[in-house]
Amino acid sequence: MRRLIFTLFFVAISLSLSTSPLFAQSPSPSSSPPGIRIGLIFPLTGGSADMGNSARIGAQAAVNEINKVGGYLGRPLELIIRDDQANNDVGLKAAQDLVLKDKVVATIGFCNTGVAMKALDVFQAQKQILIVPCATGTAITAKYPANQSYIFSTAARDRLQTQFLVDEIVKRGLSKVALLVDSTGYGDAGLKELEIALGKANLKPQAIVRFPVGVKSLNDEIQSLKNSGADALIGWTVGPEQGVISASRTAVGWKVPQFGPWGLSHASAFDVSEGKVEGALMVQTILPNLFLERNSAFLRAYGKLSSEHLIGSVMSAAQTYDAVHLLLRAIFDAKGDLSGPGLKKALENQTNIYRGVVTTYDKPFSASDHDAISANMLWLGTWRNQQRAYYYKEDEKLATQIRRKQ
Repeated sequence: MRRLIFTLFFVAISLSLSTSPLFAQSPSPSSSPPGIRIGLIFPLTGGSADMGNSARIGAQAAVNEINKVGGYLGRPLELIIRDDQANNDVGLKAAQDLVLKDKVVATIGFCNTGVAMKALDVFQAQKQILIVPCATGTAITAKYPANQSYIFSTAARDRLQTQFLVDEIVKRGLSKVALLVDSTGYGDAGLKELEIALGKANLKPQAIVRFPVGVKSLNDEIQSLKNSGADALIGWTVGPEQGVISASRTAVGWKVPQFGPWGLSHASAFDVSEGKVEGALMVQTILPNLFLERNSAFLRAYGKLSSEHLIGSVMSAAQTYDAVHLLLRAIFDAKGDLSGPGLKKALENQTNIYRGVVTTYDKPFSASDHDAISANMLWLGTWRNQQRAYYYKEDEKLATQIRRKQ
């Protein structure tokens, strides 16, 4: 009977995504069952706000749909939201408050690797679930052995992204790769991963230049890399600075291909560059796709909660939306045991396939692997006609094929 209820519940959610209004009437306070409190920590202000607010809206879209059809056995999900401001110390305090004071059953959060790394010990020490849907540092899920860890991820870790970019560069016959990397912890980790990936291809960086975040121009740095004779550029930084790279590359007149991680797809990159990101190439787990009903329905749902002309970060929104649904399935699988250990076991032993927005999740986690995204789930994206798009147009149709974790 429980399995039947479980199946009918998620059929209802799938139908509601494409046919029902997002907002449901709340029951009267006197009849409301206790909610299930889920923490949300994202940078809602500051330079990473495009990621954070998109993630917040993605989470809210999922929660609205779930609560529309009854929540968890009549108990609504409640989001307890904190702004980490992309600041390590603020993020740590938010984690402590959510786990120790607000007593959430689990937390979904972090867009910045440095902020996430500072807060991981809070969740691990308290045996509380953290699902990271945006921050991509490889170390996030590697800090603790998976069989002991309470940290999970629905983002494409940097090791996958760097290897993906280098494979694409090699496929194009390019071999003199310039690296323009910010001086943050994110940049440090990314540079290390890039050098490893290049080494596997028997390549060394043609030149490496570091820079601080917050810069308004990188003309001199780009000119230096151009003078090195490089035939490709990888910029490793977040959205606004990706925009600075694109603007400076245009100003200097350097026409080599510009590659970057997922941050190159953020609206802030487009805005800061005033559209000069056009043609740049980036790693993506999801792109707008009319061939995929789940994809287009999600974007319609997002649009009902936001009036953005250009979504700040589609990947942040979709990966967070999927994280909420994966957590809900774990809550059902845990059969009422909402403790950290109970939810950890349920996440590692998912009993039902979840056809998500980013991909189809069939056993996304295990006791030895807490990363839901594998290399076969990545696409090469580009900016085309002021929109995010598949670089290889045939990929848009190929995306209709189910991509299960490898």
